[in-house]
Amino acid sequence: MPLQGKRALVTGSSRGIGRGIALKLAERGVNIAVHYHTQTEAAKETLAQVQARGAKGCLIQADVTRTEDIQRMFDQVQRELGGLDIFVSNARPELAAFYRPPLDLGVEHWRAALDSQAQAFLLGSQASAKLMPDGGRIIAISYSPSGRTGSWQPWIAMGAAKAALDALARYFAVALGPRGITVNVISPGATDDSVVSRLPSEVFQAIRAWHESGWTPMRRVGTPADIGNAVILLCMDEASFISGQTIHVDGGASIMDSVFPLEIQRG
Repeated sequence: MPLQGKRALVTGSSRGIGRGIALKLAERGVNIAVHYHTQTEAAKETLAQVQARGAKGCLIQADVTRTEDIQRMFDQVQRELGGLDIFVSNARPELAAFYRPPLDLGVEHWRAALDSQAQAFLLGSQASAKLMPDGGRIIAISYSPSGRTGSWQPWIAMGAAKAALDALARYFAVALGPRGITVNVISPGATDDSVVSRLPSEVFQAIRAWHESGWTPMRRVGTPADIGNAVILLCMDEASFISGQTIHVDGGASIMDSVFPLEIQRG
């Protein structure tokens, strides 16, 4: 779809990947509802950057783990923007809310992950579909490897939540296909200014060095702008027949074979 004048809600857009998505959309003339939970000043900065790019915007505070907040959020989108063309489900809780290994995982950590991902996407997709004209776009930001692997032990709750999110996107792609609304998943790899960059500094530096050594073919971690560019691609008219897919935006990291040492694979 031509993007100038379209309306988008990007959850968790006060900073990080969400901000990167919001700013890339704003560069194309999309008006942005900047959602945040607790990062008020960061959200104001995102809005200022949206407006500096010539787009209109508004701030929306909501806790996406609460069903009543989600409905209020979409009611405000309707009032502020007059409808919705693009919904990007990106918000997540801070690491402390869910980051526990399997044997230490409490129900509260489980609920924080599941409610912020699967439940928020379920309710958000239902609500956004009511506001969207035919031909709209729904995009979930996931981390799809965590749905099929188990080695990142403290990620168990979020891994299960992301697996549910990925499955939900496929079901909504089928349900909304007759209206021309596409539903897709973007799965970033290791990314600057994201959840992994908020791990202890030495941990993130080890992650960066790992990817730069060749485990990501492009030899770098991603940026929020990389993810924003992928969102733009899925929102274009030319992507109107792409639905129910998971797009890995990871510089090729997801195609690497972890069974053999990198030195052997290089030949």
